[in-house]
Amino acid sequence: MSKKRIAVIFGGKSSEHEVSRISASYVISEIPTDKYEIITIGINQKGEWLLYSGDTSAIADGSWESHPDNKTAFITPDPSVSGIAVINGTNCQLIKIDVIFPVLHGKNGEDGTIQGLFELSGIPYVGCGVLASADCMDKAVTNTILEYNEIDQADFTWFNVSDYQKSPEKCIEKIENAIKQYPMFVKPANAGSSVGISKAADKNELCKAIEKAAKEDSKIVIEENITGYEVECAVLGNDEPFASIPGQIAPASEFYDYDAKYNNAESQLFIPAKISDELKDKVRTTAVKAYKALGCSGLSRVDFFVTDEGRILLNEINTLPGFTSISMYPKLMAACDIKGAALIERLIELAYERAEKNV
Repeated sequence: MSKKRIAVIFGGKSSEHEVSRISASYVISEIPTDKYEIITIGINQKGEWLLYSGDTSAIADGSWESHPDNKTAFITPDPSVSGIAVINGTNCQLIKIDVIFPVLHGKNGEDGTIQGLFELSGIPYVGCGVLASADCMDKAVTNTILEYNEIDQADFTWFNVSDYQKSPEKCIEKIENAIKQYPMFVKPANAGSSVGISKAADKNELCKAIEKAAKEDSKIVIEENITGYEVECAVLGNDEPFASIPGQIAPASEFYDYDAKYNNAESQLFIPAKISDELKDKVRTTAVKAYKALGCSGLSRVDFFVTDEGRILLNEINTLPGFTSISMYPKLMAACDIKGAALIERLIELAYERAEKNV
């Protein structure tokens, strides 16, 4: 039986470029090489696509970029090719690809843009489709869909940066009328791993937080501050998704920001979460409801706040969650006996299943 060829795409131009490299190293290490031939394509921070044929251990630290044999390579949108075009001087080589595993986080990776290219190419790919990826990436859209589906969440409002620049006081008034009291959280609508998020204790801090978030996106979301435990649930599947045992986070910093997620070893993960069995069941049920409401497929990590009063509020959905050795998604699935290579193979199976359904 011949091996299938899987393209692992990593890197990207987003602020989560480094995390993507580390996630890719983990994913590649778990792909069974007796079944798959692995093709690695890295996207550097300039947005250049490169076929990388060197040692995969160089991916995590970024040294892969200086490999002398790197060649320009990209997914072709022509479904008759169903693969990648590799440019070598004046020559172009076409390589057929059976399935794509995009290990990309943030903008241009999990926001529907690259998924659109995959759809055009006709190649099955791991993860959510175009619309679900775009909806889950945009926190304003996510919150609006959750609200329509009566899924509990923090009070929120949003506005365009251009409107704030025209009339800051009017936007501040809108925020204070919607959220009512400080502190509040300020978030770029489209950014991952808590990049650009700030907690504002007063109007002065709110203005500074808006300026910070505006560097990441043209749309800003403001949410009320919720005091509670940070609980996450991994979801796997297409039409009949499975929700994992919930896990709980004790962040090293005031909230679970980028540094607390990836750089600070003092952040702690508890699996299962330290909540009642009743609340665990409710988290799992709500995670699946939100997953379906937003049209997710393949995988997503659904993040919640659970208060002392037993209120469960959905915070966000990550359609391509971190896949590093310390990431919650693979750890939660491992706790459900879906570990390593078995998880990767299931994700690939779901990619084929979704592709066949959408033909």
